[in-house]
Amino acid sequence: MPSNDPSPWFEQLLPALRSPAGAVAFVPLYAVWVTLLLPGVWASMLAGVLYGTLWGSVIVFAGGALGALAVFLLGRHWLRGWSRRRLRAFPKLLAIERAVSQEGLKLVLLTRLSPAFPFSLLNLAYGLSEVSLRDYTIGLIAILPGTVLFCALGELAGDVARFGEVLHGEADAGTWALRILGLIATVGSIAVAGRAARRALDQSEGR
Repeated sequence: MPSNDPSPWFEQLLPALRSPAGAVAFVPLYAVWVTLLLPGVWASMLAGVLYGTLWGSVIVFAGGALGALAVFLLGRHWLRGWSRRRLRAFPKLLAIERAVSQEGLKLVLLTRLSPAFPFSLLNLAYGLSEVSLRDYTIGLIAILPGTVLFCALGELAGDVARFGEVLHGEADAGTWALRILGLIATVGSIAVAGRAARRALDQSEGR
């Protein structure tokens, strides 16, 4: 059975990350992590261990927002042309995608709150969509509840080796509240997207 203990080199890195310079460096490091489409839970909990819930949340939010914008812009400017060309072969799918994108800020907020939509992949998906940069950027505020929760769990763990134990342990009231909020947001986002898709199909069929 593999050990959960962090590697010796990582243990040596922790004191440097705890310094003021390390806290500043953590922001772009987290942004790169998100840009590489890697899950941010572990890195968010690490920020909680290193900087506490408050400052860890500030640092993670800054890094997450920076990385999210980078991935969005990559999708919008490098990959979007390819995706649009592919969609032109399927007019109904193109109409549905545009209709869903027109829900803008509402859909961005709901999907950000929902755990059913992976944060990193969602950044790319919105870059390929018609959602405006303004709505996308404002919608990033919805990552704050999850950010605060995972930083708080990291501070509670107090040690990287205990992350798994804390994540799979008994959930507190805050965790349950976020789960319920995530469930509501998932249902809401599916309803909003479904209504937009039906409207687009009705229009394409001339109803």
